[in-house]
Amino acid sequence: MLDSRTIQVIKSTIPLLESAGPALTQHFYERMFKHNPELKDVFNLAHQHSGGQPVALFNAVAAYAKNIDNLGALGSAVERIAHKHTGFLIQPEQYAIVGSHLLATLKELGGEAVTEEVLTAWADAYGFLANIFINREAQIYQESAQQDGGWSGVREFIISEKKAESLEIASFVLTPVDGKAVKDFVPGQYLSIKAQHPKLAFDEIRQYSLSDAPNGQSYRITVKRELNGQVSNLLHDVLQVGDTLSVMPPAGDFTLAVQAETPVVLISAGVGQTPMKSMLNQLLKLKHPSAVTWLHACEHGGVHGFKSAIKNKLGQHANLASHVWYREPTKADVLGQDYDFVGTMNLTSVADKIVANAHYYFCGPIGFMASIKQQLLAFGVPSEQMHYEVFGPHAEL
Repeated sequence: MLDSRTIQVIKSTIPLLESAGPALTQHFYERMFKHNPELKDVFNLAHQHSGGQPVALFNAVAAYAKNIDNLGALGSAVERIAHKHTGFLIQPEQYAIVGSHLLATLKELGGEAVTEEVLTAWADAYGFLANIFINREAQIYQESAQQDGGWSGVREFIISEKKAESLEIASFVLTPVDGKAVKDFVPGQYLSIKAQHPKLAFDEIRQYSLSDAPNGQSYRITVKRELNGQVSNLLHDVLQVGDTLSVMPPAGDFTLAVQAETPVVLISAGVGQTPMKSMLNQLLKLKHPSAVTWLHACEHGGVHGFKSAIKNKLGQHANLASHVWYREPTKADVLGQDYDFVGTMNLTSVADKIVANAHYYFCGPIGFMASIKQQLLAFGVPSEQMHYEVFGPHAEL
């Protein structure tokens, strides 16, 4: 554990951190990539260019400093980040590199305020946190390798199916080149893909939610085409059935876990339906006896993925209900057939589905999820019955 003096010194640097803001972590990344350019094959450079990753790292550093005397408050964040790190194959020696550049950044930007005592305290605090991550990630790596069909590091998969689900999203079924079994996952988890292609300046790793129930033989991911997304456009436009991808084992702490007597409400917007689809398929595969409700919002029918698949399931499962919102339906969209409500998702329209003992899983843009969370709270739903996934660099609602 950290001693009281170290904790005191770390907390005294909070004003310094807050005055520097994300410029601190922006400088850190620029410095690290200059001295260790090989890490460009590890980090998501798209998040660097957008500014999202420096902001996310700053928030994490600030949260660590503020909770240095109550690290239990960071437990869920540590678990989430540890899973993300295994998807990027982060290794113990890389923590030393990151730590050296973090301390150098503090010194370079903090000037005289960053004394040797401050540097020593931050070195101790960083080392303490790094060991927590290193140990937890070692457990995740080991668990993945030891499970039936599991592996360590990367494994080659072939694209065995490719299917457009809407104007924006496409599904890819990935089958291992070696023909052996693949480890099961928990619906809600994601798959990390390493893309290596002449069109890419560096290896690029992306994490995409699994969109089907586990079957022990293959995985399915569903990917939205992003306007300037290097990897998403590579998948949509260039890679075809028969091409291969390097894949890391499934990971993630946003997972389906409900009892048989628990009603489940799956709520999504846009491509946020991807993990919801995995959860739905698993619930139906296991013949979940309680009510299952599918609530989805999107712009219009052209971008409404899995529409036919959900309709088919409605006819096969009496305990399944579905309600859809189109924000701006087109002339081709038919009310009562393609969608049920116009505008953004308003849960008062389906108030009978918001029941006290249900668990609610939701995924989509941050603004959408914040709205859903507030609506559920207004209905009196306890926060422990809400489960959600945030896209991109780590953030909270």
